[in-house]
Amino acid sequence: MLLRPRTLTAAPLAYLWEGWGAAVGLFLLLAAWQACHEAYGSFVLPSPLESFAGLWRMIEDGRAPPAASLTAARAVLGFLAAGLLGSVLGIAAGLSMAAARAVRPVVTVLLGIPPIAWIVLALLWFGTGGLAPVFTVVVAAFPIAFAGAVEGTRTLDRGLEGMARSFGASGWMMLWDVHVPHILSYLFPAWVSALGTAWKVTVMAELLGADDGIGAGLAVARTNLDTAEAMGWIVAVVVMLLAVEYLLLHPIKRRVERWREQPAGAPMRGP
Repeated sequence: MLLRPRTLTAAPLAYLWEGWGAAVGLFLLLAAWQACHEAYGSFVLPSPLESFAGLWRMIEDGRAPPAASLTAARAVLGFLAAGLLGSVLGIAAGLSMAAARAVRPVVTVLLGIPPIAWIVLALLWFGTGGLAPVFTVVVAAFPIAFAGAVEGTRTLDRGLEGMARSFGASGWMMLWDVHVPHILSYLFPAWVSALGTAWKVTVMAELLGADDGIGAGLAVARTNLDTAEAMGWIVAVVVMLLAVEYLLLHPIKRRVERWREQPAGAPMRGP
């Protein structure tokens, strides 16, 4: 009981420290960006201030919000579909060798086909609407989630299961306190990678064949040779990706992986 206040205060401090570490990485990236701008000039690489100014102009004239919302909706929808399908099939493949043999060749084929090929096929099948980016995201991000789920399921600690059973753990407790935390420790990194893939593939599909979204805005900036506006669109994509990852996925991860922050000797807490 005496360790509980320490545990409750340690988690926010750890999260705050993690945020400072991420901020340091971003500042170093901005410094390298500024250095490259000084070396090559604004036409090749606009400065961070010029890029943010370009993004702000697009927000003021009303172009950025609808384009960003469309791209975000397509990327998140494709990510959710790929994450759900890949996780469920991956867990099934990890539990059953027959399912693994049946699904693994399909995953290998999906991994072998580059996203640009899927984008071309999706544009031929679905046209230039919003379905093509979503479909491409699903087939590009699905193998990542699948691989994480398979690895998490296949590496379950049987010795830990036996110890939990020897202490009289119920089936429900085995699921939520032993199996789920272990599988999620592999799934979350896979989901983060799949999320990054979803944003990149969505923008690429919009750039090649859509008339709306951030990708279409990048196509217009390329036609006008407006590098600052192009960098502004890229900044918008990065900001939205970081927001989804650090405001949605990371808090969920910290919530379900509280066992990683359990001090030595402290009693285990239920979910």
